[in-house]
Order: sequence, then structure tokens, then C-alpha cells
Amino acid sequence: MPNIHPTAIIAPGAKIAASASIGAFCVVGEHVELAEGVTLVSHVAVDGLTVIGAGTTVYPFASLGHRPQDLKYKGEQSRLIIGKNNQIREQVTMNPGTEGGGMLTQVGDDCLFMVGAHVAHDCVVGNGCIFANNATLAGHVTVGDYAVLGGLSAVHQFVRIGRQVMVGGMTGVENDVIPYAAVTGNRAHLSGLNLVGLKRRGLAREDIHALRNAYRLLFAPEGTMAERLEEVSEQFQACAPVMEIVDFIRTDSSRSICQPKLENGA
Repeated sequence: MPNIHPTAIIAPGAKIAASASIGAFCVVGEHVELAEGVTLVSHVAVDGLTVIGAGTTVYPFASLGHRPQDLKYKGEQSRLIIGKNNQIREQVTMNPGTEGGGMLTQVGDDCLFMVGAHVAHDCVVGNGCIFANNATLAGHVTVGDYAVLGGLSAVHQFVRIGRQVMVGGMTGVENDVIPYAAVTGNRAHLSGLNLVGLKRRGLAREDIHALRNAYRLLFAPEGTMAERLEEVSEQFQACAPVMEIVDFIRTDSSRSICQPKLENGA
């Protein structure tokens, strides 16, 4: 039987795995599923059509699966799916999807969400991501694997954050950020590649070298973006990380691509 504290309130119908642990004063709704090894430390509220994957730990005062902060939401039976082995710290909030966004908010495996982080409706977060304190996503945001969002950063709705991106603390991200990049600023600008993250993830030296050359070419002042993109595609077609950036830029999006600052600071 799961380890459930006598002060916890578990609604009839909730599916609790035998090895799950639910601490003091937690509230779990009737449609919630907690997989093997899930731990709700205490004072956690989980509701809605929410699934929490095996080995995930949720700390006090987190709120998962409650009604989205979207005035267009009309009570549709949307879902929140959280993957395996995540650390969800105090006061984190995650909302389910909406009819306007595919009815699903999804979080991958092995992520760390620090105090006060927020994942809004219809977001998709990859594996191995880190959200520092009070990092927040608006609705419909996509975050690639191993991205890091610094403390007090905020991401505009419908923005795409690529794989292994580093978002600096207190950064406001209103445009798409290419994979492997670093961004910072009140309104985010590219500050180069996330070289520290690339090395930590074990990316091959030749791939890092190719990424640096491709980055310089992509954001050179000469020519148009379309022309530079075609040149990069031809020169670096054998480098998978570079081609990932090319495909990212070519993908249709409602947001522009985040750019470096110009030499005049604009």
C-alpha cells in the first residue's frame, strides 16, 4: 500500500501506485495518477487530469493540474503529464492544456523546477531542463532538452526555446531562441553560444567548432537571413547540431528569431 499521511485528502478514484508516498496535508484529486516512487512531500495540491511519472518528487505548496490561467478556458477536460524523476520544488505551478493549444501540457524526464517556477497551459518542456527560481513560461511555449532558464526569467507565449539553450537571469524572452544559444537582457538578445553547456553535455569538439563558425555566418551583417541560411546549410550539412539550427529557423513560427545586439547597441 502507498504511504499516505493521515492528514492527506485523497479523492476516490485517484490512482496511487503502491510505492508512492503522500505527506501531510496534501490534496489529490479524483483523476490524478501518481506512478511508482512518486513523493509528495507535504502541502502539495494536485488536481485535474494529471499524471506524475515514476520517481518524481514534489515539494511543499506546489500546485499541479489546476485550472489554467486563461480566460478562454471553459472547463474542457485537458491534461497535464509530468515525466519521470523530476524535482518540483516549493511553490511551483503547472497548468493543464486548453482547447486552443492541443489540450495538453507536457513535461519531460529528469528536470529540476526550482522555487516558484511556472509552466503555463499548453507548454511542452523537454528532458533534463532546469528552471531556476521564479522562471516562468507563458502559454504555448516549447522548451527543448537540457535548456536552462535563469532566475526571474520570463518567456512570452508561443515562443520556442531550442535544445541546450541558456537563458540568463532576469531575461525577458519574446522571440524564438535557436538551439545551443545563450540569451540575456531585458528583452533577450543572443549573446553567443552556450559553450559551457555544450562542453558539459559532451558535444564533440569538431561540432562545437562548426557551431561557432555557423553562428558567425548566420548573424553576419552581409546579405539576408535567407541567403546566409542557405550558405550555412550547404557548408555544414554534415554537422547535425548546425542542421538542427537550420531546421529550427526554417520551421514556421508566430515569433521572430532572437538576434544578437548590433554594434551600436540596438
